[in-house]
Amino acid sequence: MAGNIIDLVFPERCPLCGQIRPYGKKGMCKNCEAGITWINEPVCLKCGKMIEDEENEYCDDCRKIPKSFVRCFAALSYENRVKDSLYEFKYNNQRSYAAFYVDCIMKKHGSILKDISFDGIVPVPVHPNKRRKRGYNQAELIAEELSLRLNVPMYPHYLIRCNDTAPQKELNDEQRIKNLKNAFKVGENDVKLDTVLLVDDIYTSGATMDCCTEALKTHGTEIVYCAVVAIGRGYS
Repeated sequence: MAGNIIDLVFPERCPLCGQIRPYGKKGMCKNCEAGITWINEPVCLKCGKMIEDEENEYCDDCRKIPKSFVRCFAALSYENRVKDSLYEFKYNNQRSYAAFYVDCIMKKHGSILKDISFDGIVPVPVHPNKRRKRGYNQAELIAEELSLRLNVPMYPHYLIRCNDTAPQKELNDEQRIKNLKNAFKVGENDVKLDTVLLVDDIYTSGATMDCCTEALKTHGTEIVYCAVVAIGRGYS
């Protein structure tokens, strides 16, 4: 009964366009569902971006700059309403969107993620300055929800962001790598994670994921997979 009252007072909204959903309906509306692009084959076998030529195993980015992680699993293309939604999630306190994003990840990759024996799920960290300003780490919210779905422990402070770096979207590929150099380290932890699922909201160039992977491997992690809500094309 209480849940019904809450739904009436605070109705569900489409996490992509913000429109109120009919009573009892959750997730995205039909208009948004028709307008988004799911990540479908053929994809790069490393970062998971869609590629045009199915004979190529890797995208131009991954051939140009090899990555240290095994593979990245992405659900949606980072464009249009997905892009707007993730902005609201990240900067305008729409924390409830995390469950919807994980629905998307599990819809696309749930079966394979469940088959991998992860020791832990680690979110890409934000610098304390950004966390204080924003009030939360959006990657941690996604990782927390994935932890529940996959029944794998989440370690929110396993990785630490040492430097308050400039936003990656404002930089080119060379600047991104330089910007993130020595930006991450493994904190003081009582556990060592051999196989990790590294989680973030968006994948663009892969520089953030790769720098986090290097930090994890320096501390003894052997295998790193990645999962993101959305992935761009090129450096979008």
